[in-house]
Amino acid sequence: MGELFRAGDTARTLKSGQPCTIGKFLGAGGQGEVYIVDWGGAPFALKWFYPHTATVEQRASLERLVGIRAPSERFLWPLDLAVADGYGPAAKGFGYLMRLREKRFKGLNDLMAGRIDPTFKVLVTAGLQLIDSFYRLHSDGLCYRDINFGNAFFDPLTGDVLVCDNDNVAPNRSKEALVLGTPDFMAPEIVTGKAMPSRQTDLFSLSVLLFYMLHIGHPLYGRRAFGIKCLDGPARMMLCGTKATFIFDPVDKSNEAVSKLEDPSGECGGNAMNYWPIYPQAVRDAFTRSFTTGIRDPEHGRLTEGAWRRVLAAARDAIFRCSCGVENFFDDGVGAAKRCWACGQTPAVPFRLKLERTTLVLAADAKLHPHHVGRDDGFDTSVTLGELARNPADPRVWGLKNLSEEKWVATLADGSTRDVAPGKSVPLAEGVRINFGTVAGTVDA
Repeated sequence: MGELFRAGDTARTLKSGQPCTIGKFLGAGGQGEVYIVDWGGAPFALKWFYPHTATVEQRASLERLVGIRAPSERFLWPLDLAVADGYGPAAKGFGYLMRLREKRFKGLNDLMAGRIDPTFKVLVTAGLQLIDSFYRLHSDGLCYRDINFGNAFFDPLTGDVLVCDNDNVAPNRSKEALVLGTPDFMAPEIVTGKAMPSRQTDLFSLSVLLFYMLHIGHPLYGRRAFGIKCLDGPARMMLCGTKATFIFDPVDKSNEAVSKLEDPSGECGGNAMNYWPIYPQAVRDAFTRSFTTGIRDPEHGRLTEGAWRRVLAAARDAIFRCSCGVENFFDDGVGAAKRCWACGQTPAVPFRLKLERTTLVLAADAKLHPHHVGRDDGFDTSVTLGELARNPADPRVWGLKNLSEEKWVATLADGSTRDVAPGKSVPLAEGVRINFGTVAGTVDA
């Protein structure tokens, strides 16, 4: 049980005026404790700050956040402030209420520890949702300031994301020094004391988080880290600040990844070495830019959220399964010559739909969404315009089924055209061209 409250205690909310009754203790961190509470007859989460962290500045920041809307439903946003009268240590602090995190959401620490094993598609989807979430936050003129393992959760079956611990959010380039970030995730210019948290430093922290998710390792922990016995403050200052160097830097090899033969833990690049070649070249290029030019030129060298969304959306479109059962990524630059990372064989790549902005591999679970046909730049997958379907008369023949409300026009290999009404399918064959109304795509084998 926590130190601040006992079950049955009550706190007084300030905006709604409704009391909340303390229930189960959920956990504690450096700033305070979290409890399940009953608020208005429904369960919520209450984060309560310790007396030494319950500062005037923190309270003012929370009051501002309670007064504005959440950037999206993915944020467990502060809903109301609460105080406690007559409860010992708790009376000296304050807290805030937020939605409860559903049990299906797991922390990134579970991923790092191997307690969950999501697919590549789920990981890329989670990355896309995280990017979109922070894009929305930044578009509201805010910066997160403390992106790290502890505040990002995802569903290992779907890739759905939740962003927690939003109490440190502040206006972009705010001079408030409530928090500078978490070691290993802070941008080099913050580590070295040359800058304060901003949207640009969030972009760096987000790139570190994405790299961790996809490679189970830190992008700056290579040979230099391998030679350090104690990763204390000065060591982290060097690795993540003064001498920050990407473990896959194409030019500077001074901090190159260390193989698992040398370092069985894999923490100094060994894990990343296993994953790095699996991803499409565009993904590798994005990380290379983030941790080379992005370190040297924070203002102009880092990928924007829009650029990251395009890269990861294309990577998700490229996923298919080898005959051995594992996921692979089709890469336009390598194509079918790329061997399966698991079995070493050259997998048969399904039909592809070459669109204006991307190539969609038509694997059995492929879906056509609005962003594929130029109708949405947010990469929202909640709307499906098309999906793969078998021919009822011949299950060996696959087609792309129109799930939209508009007809498509298909030009077949022999040059003839046919309308593809909603609910109907166009057979997949080399050279078939489909006009979706705003964008056309060609089937490639």
